[in-house]
Amino acid sequence: MTDLLLATRNPGKLVELRRMLDSAQIAGIRVLGLADLPPFPEEPETGATFAENALAKARDAAKATGLASVADDSGLAVDALGGMPGVLSARWSGRHGDDRANLELVLGQLADVPDERRGAAFVCAAALVVPGGEDIVVHGEWTGRLIREPRGTNGFGYDPIFVSDGEDRTSAELAPEEKDALSHRGRAMRALLPHLQALTGR
Repeated sequence: MTDLLLATRNPGKLVELRRMLDSAQIAGIRVLGLADLPPFPEEPETGATFAENALAKARDAAKATGLASVADDSGLAVDALGGMPGVLSARWSGRHGDDRANLELVLGQLADVPDERRGAAFVCAAALVVPGGEDIVVHGEWTGRLIREPRGTNGFGYDPIFVSDGEDRTSAELAPEEKDALSHRGRAMRALLPHLQALTGR
């Protein structure tokens, strides 16, 4: 059995990543989260890109634990805000992880933006670092638009105001399996699956 560390303290992300790996039915891998291991110093996210942050988190985790580690960094890029909040998505309001405050700030900043100019995309970079092996970074993007009032109770972050292309429901109104099939994180994780399969030596 090969241990794989999902290096996140975001419970929503951990649930999603575990669910995706389970659905892929990759045998021989036991998925661990940071809460399953003794704490270690975690460097702040100072990268200018999602890829830099994901790779830094995965490298820190692999170095501290000796385990193959996956980390992701993701966020919302809003056309009318010049691609922001981007890597600052989780702390856009000034308080890290305050989903409601972040969402309300974005809605306030877009209050005068007409519907046809409210395009946005969720972007994800996922990194796999194997001690003594090759570092791998993959990307996923999910395009859509932002609505004016939150809807739905699934998901987290900006999900209640994001409607993907071809959908009428927000990301927070999708069933978990539907979201996994469409989302930026789902796309990135599927791109990692062959590399995770290779960890088992099969």
